[in-house]
Amino acid sequence: MFKVKPLAPERLPELLRRMPKAELHIHIEGSLEPEMIFALAQRNGIAIPYSSVEELRRAYAFTNLQSFLDIYYAGASVLLKEQDFYDMARAYLLKAAADNVAHTELFFDPQTHTARGISMETVIHGLHRACVDAQADLGISASLIMCFLRHLSEEEAFETLEQALPFRDKIIGIGLDSGEVGNPPEKFARVFARCRELGFHLVAHAGEEGPPAYVWTALDVLKVERIDHGVQASKDAALMRRLAQDRIALTVCPLSNLKLCVFPDLASHNLRQLLDAGLAVTVNSDDPTYFGGYMNDNFTQTFAALDLNAQHAYQLARNSFEASFIDTSAKRRHIEQLDGFFESFQ
Repeated sequence: MFKVKPLAPERLPELLRRMPKAELHIHIEGSLEPEMIFALAQRNGIAIPYSSVEELRRAYAFTNLQSFLDIYYAGASVLLKEQDFYDMARAYLLKAAADNVAHTELFFDPQTHTARGISMETVIHGLHRACVDAQADLGISASLIMCFLRHLSEEEAFETLEQALPFRDKIIGIGLDSGEVGNPPEKFARVFARCRELGFHLVAHAGEEGPPAYVWTALDVLKVERIDHGVQASKDAALMRRLAQDRIALTVCPLSNLKLCVFPDLASHNLRQLLDAGLAVTVNSDDPTYFGGYMNDNFTQTFAALDLNAQHAYQLARNSFEASFIDTSAKRRHIEQLDGFFESFQ
């Protein structure tokens, strides 16, 4: 493993901001800033139950995952046209590029939109066009992972999959998100088996608010390649050994965990514990507009709270590229660039 040169603590925030990194856990609908929600509502003639940007921001006080999801779905209601999805993704990709994110894999929730009569084509074309443009003019690669809403039925997930298949060349993976408690991964065993047959990469949210058992079934029943969140794994020593041994990446989202009261404060977060146990942990922003920070905010605030150092920064960034779904040559290129950055950082 690359050995990082000692770094003065006061230089660490700059290193965190400037180092190349990948983001593997970002819900694109969760990047909708209040200003854009209001702009799109006006453009599309939609009434929303808030009188101002400030009032909407004040509503971002969540007690658990469900209280967040309620306002999340309300915000997504302003998305109607292909250009709306493009504009939302473009705004996020501009922020990601500014945070030196070199590659990102965007979650999107088509059922949130098809339930409102928006076509799958509208959703995917808008998002994909933004990804293509970001590669061309920002130098950031971006791919799409379609998520099933776990509070809905597996039958509805199958219907969503069928609607998406005409656009399968624009989707690299399948995920599972929304309210975790009471909706275990095995509820979606058959549809994930079908997605695996179709050659999609597989991921799933597990062990955020749900128990370690959900992580086990995501691995053994759904056969996912990455676990999104996974912080509850620390309660199960055998699971920790499994994750470390098999190098199953966890896409951890510290500010999200704080905002949704998974941990009482960042100093209590178990990110360092997971890293020290040899797990392939990554840092991500989840739903950044709702949870108070994009990638660099998550890095700088978490490092300050947990007294992490430059070697941890290198490990997290390297993990993010290794756990991504880009090809081997692209991974090698990104890691070489990461090594070069740390070698030259003064």
